[in-house]
Amino acid sequence: MRAVPVNDPALPAGWAAQPKWDGYRALAGRWADGRVAVRSRHGSDLARAFPEIEEAVRRLPDDTAVDGELIVWAAGRLAFEHLQQRMHHRGAAAARATVEFPTHMVAFDLPRVHGSDLTGRPFSERYAALDEG
Repeated sequence: MRAVPVNDPALPAGWAAQPKWDGYRALAGRWADGRVAVRSRHGSDLARAFPEIEEAVRRLPDDTAVDGELIVWAAGRLAFEHLQQRMHHRGAAAARATVEFPTHMVAFDLPRVHGSDLTGRPFSERYAALDEG
């Protein structure tokens, strides 16, 4: 789902809300054959710019997908400007950037785990499954 601003913080019954982090929305997944992907909400490949995220995704269980947001913490705050700069790095430059401004993924949904499609389940169940992982 895409984040949208609201005028009233009160949520209708059955709704859930999460804070908007200052980052890039990403869907990350690992297939049973070992392939991994880290994609933006527009489908762009983010793995080459963020090799530390790609490496973390390799440790997910087979056939698992996580929805979340990529962020950079620097000097005790979210640093979107460093995240933006990281988007343009590839290869050795991206590897060096992982040391200076490491990227983290804040996961907020688990649409698939161990090959089971959870998208038809209530968000509360998917969130609980994410919290267990």
